[in-house]
Amino acid sequence: MLARVAGVVHVRELTKVFRVAEREAGLRASLRSLVARKWREVRAVDAISFDIEAGEVVGFLGPNGAGKTTTLKMLSGLLYPTSGEVTVLGHVPSKRQRDYLRWMTLVMGNRNQLQWDLPALDSFELNRAIYRLDRAEFLRTRDELVELLDIGDLVRKPVRQLSLGERMKVEVAGSLLHLPKVLYLDEPTIGLDVTMQKRIRTFVAEYNQRYGATVLLTSHYMADVEALCKRVIVIHHGRILFDGQLSELTQRFSGTKTIEAVLADGERMTMQVPRDDISRATAELLAHHEVHDLTVEDPPIEDVIEQVFAQ
Repeated sequence: MLARVAGVVHVRELTKVFRVAEREAGLRASLRSLVARKWREVRAVDAISFDIEAGEVVGFLGPNGAGKTTTLKMLSGLLYPTSGEVTVLGHVPSKRQRDYLRWMTLVMGNRNQLQWDLPALDSFELNRAIYRLDRAEFLRTRDELVELLDIGDLVRKPVRQLSLGERMKVEVAGSLLHLPKVLYLDEPTIGLDVTMQKRIRTFVAEYNQRYGATVLLTSHYMADVEALCKRVIVIHHGRILFDGQLSELTQRFSGTKTIEAVLADGERMTMQVPRDDISRATAELLAHHEVHDLTVEDPPIEDVIEQVFAQ
């Protein structure tokens, strides 16, 4: 079991600005750009700040182009920040020190990290050599991950023969062979069917509990977020709009709840009611109808996120 220490991820005023070339369409504009190129700045991440404690699983939410992947790449050391401060496990990620790389991993759902024409077991051996893992410890961890993900048959096939869901599971196993303390998961369930998404979620939760790992998760599937994350950070246009408990997000940005009732004659009633009027509305419903079943629910988290962006 990994020791839990406070302040695993520390981010202050983190900013990333990209310089992008601009030119008009046409041959003349192409020739002119060779000698007088125009540039514009794109502020992908704009002075964001947050801290993540050891063992937390935090959802990092936002639309495409919001700055999520850029942030994860800066946290993992793939990109240098333009300005600001970031430390993870006491290390500056952009320095790419061996001690830091040994204790973190970045899993991207749309990227292939394993050797395409080889069985995953061969790529696992390569990872063992890269991370200089003790062989007995490596085999113990490998077999444990294979069992948790139920990939005993898959790891012996060439990766190119695997389906997307099967490949994603062996990719996850390969990324965790060195038992990282910090996991950056960028759309780990993208393109997977519902059953496979659930298996990946269950595995992430199990790994978090077993090893006390800190997880920063991006996903467009709200089921991933609701199943794994008590806390969410919402980012849009490179700026943080919300950082807090998932339940608090719903309360702050959604002014209504949904009342659903099944009446004695089988009729179903559904009402959108302001939060402050829930008690009055349910009392009136029960006073005027014979109700066999009654539920009061928050709106779907997808609707809440849309309201955050709109506001």
